[in-house]
Amino acid sequence: MLTKRIIPCLDIKNGRTVKGVNFVDLRDAGDPVELAEIYAANGADELVFLDISATEERRKTLADLVLRVAEKVNIPFTVGGGISSVEDVDILLKCGADKVSINSSAVRNPDLINELVAKFGSQCIVVAIDAKEIDGEWIVHLVGGKVPTELNLFSWAKEVEERGAGEILFTSMDNDGTKDGFANQALAKLSELVNIPVIASGGAGNTAHFVDTFKEGKADAALAASIFHFKEIEIKDLKEELKSNGIPIRL
Repeated sequence: MLTKRIIPCLDIKNGRTVKGVNFVDLRDAGDPVELAEIYAANGADELVFLDISATEERRKTLADLVLRVAEKVNIPFTVGGGISSVEDVDILLKCGADKVSINSSAVRNPDLINELVAKFGSQCIVVAIDAKEIDGEWIVHLVGGKVPTELNLFSWAKEVEERGAGEILFTSMDNDGTKDGFANQALAKLSELVNIPVIASGGAGNTAHFVDTFKEGKADAALAASIFHFKEIEIKDLKEELKSNGIPIRL
């Protein structure tokens, strides 16, 4: 069985790490480079670095910040935000990112997934999906959760896989920042539907939530932000708890 992964997420706005609830009410959480160094030293398996306003403001992810992070950490990290072309990805990978995450641009131009996979390989391409449950159906949203689409989470995830993406990062907008646990029912359905890794995002509040998302949600990795940024849970302690619950994890 593959080991499960713990992934701190650094949401970046104006060069600072921020965190909100349900995608709004952002507060400062520190310097992203300093946080990245700490997480790498404390046992994080990977990092995700998202310029959360890049798409909305129609500018590119801050490549210089990616360079600074890459110089300081020795674990894989994924970069997302405002990526809409082969050229964008080429720059970020050359700056030191291991993977890129695309979201709004993939929905608007699904062929972009195929293009990126053909150029860089599926192992580099993560498709992030932000979705919210509306009248019993999980609806995909764009632009940092601000714009609803007509896409269903599960049908879109299947298409993403068929187009060659290497991973799916699923964020439940309903759970984001609430610390009430991950959307495990949707995660389990998603994990059974696709054959590529699914990263759970949105709702982590304690160690039990991680145990539940690996056992009940069948997630391959779990991502969290505020509980790590504000030192509510230490990654080493979390991993010990996961191991004691029989979950394969790298200590």
